Amino acid sequence: MSDEDMSGEDMSYMARRGVVTTGTDGRQRLEFHRSWPDPIEDVWSALTEPDRLARWIGAYEGERAVGARGTFAMTHEEGEPVGVPMTIVECDPPRRLVIEWVQQDTDAWRVDLDLWVEDGRTVLRFVQSYAPDADVTDFALGWHWYLDKLDAAVGHVPAPADWDRFLAETGPAYGR
Repeated sequence: MSDEDMSGEDMSYMARRGVVTTGTDGRQRLEFHRSWPDPIEDVWSALTEPDRLARWIGAYEGERAVGARGTFAMTHEEGEPVGVPMTIVECDPPRRLVIEWVQQDTDAWRVDLDLWVEDGRTVLRFVQSYAPDADVTDFALGWHWYLDKLDAAVGHVPAPADWDRFLAETGPAYGR
């Protein structure tokens, strides 16, 4: 289905679920959108302040400046959290944050987070790029879960179910 064939509601659902496109370089690009009635500074705080970051994804230890390196651990994963090296590539509060970190057996992950205000709502665009041959489906499903957890941290909605329940409820939309 092309973008022209989708209604605004369909596009919103797809952006919430994640949209994968292929760039001119052959790399795949996964993009999500979320929005909240909260001020942009509040959403920025949920993305960057240690206590709020811990509520939805994990912990970053290290300097907080462009070029700074630290350690990031996704604390909502199964097992003991493992810290991995992370670099802050860009930081323009409260509008843009770009981070890179190393994940086991993959290319370095780069995530671009952009915020803006539209129609009185703060909008987040989450983008991650992958190798041309990567199976993006599991990554998309995982990021969907984390972004739903961010929704709870920012928008005061209920947090998503534990991973197994979330997978059972949402996985079929991803073919899982």
